[in-house]
Amino acid sequence: MSSKNKPVSSPALPATGGQELSIEDFRGHPLVIYFYPRDNTPGCTRQGQDFRDRHDDFQAVGCAVLGVSRDSLKSHEKFAEKQGFPFPLIADEDELLCRQFDVIREKNMYGRKVMGIERSTFLLDAEGCIVKSWRKVRVPGHVDEVLEAARELAG
Repeated sequence: MSSKNKPVSSPALPATGGQELSIEDFRGHPLVIYFYPRDNTPGCTRQGQDFRDRHDDFQAVGCAVLGVSRDSLKSHEKFAEKQGFPFPLIADEDELLCRQFDVIREKNMYGRKVMGIERSTFLLDAEGCIVKSWRKVRVPGHVDEVLEAARELAG
């Protein structure tokens, strides 16, 4: 997608750190939004840890990071504290942001079909336009790929 797309906007949603955040709060800086299925699960924990471990590198190129799932704010607060995440996690319990980014998909869980978040990441430019997206993310190596795209965006 090119940056000629329409800027993305969002309602303010509850986030860790006692905040309510919207995408507009990050205008003027690139933003990585990563959607993950569930707090405290192995893949989601590893993904968050990878973003945590590279957080200083994202900040060095002026890029903010947000994690989003359908878990409650209470769950996010415990998860973020336990893992030492330096970036906010948004509690999207009503799937407003998830549906806006079209990450709710039918998944097969132990033979049952359920609706859940497809692990996805989006890079937005300073105007809030999506410039790159990753769907069906595999965690190993993913954060490095996102960081490289953020560096290219920063020029």
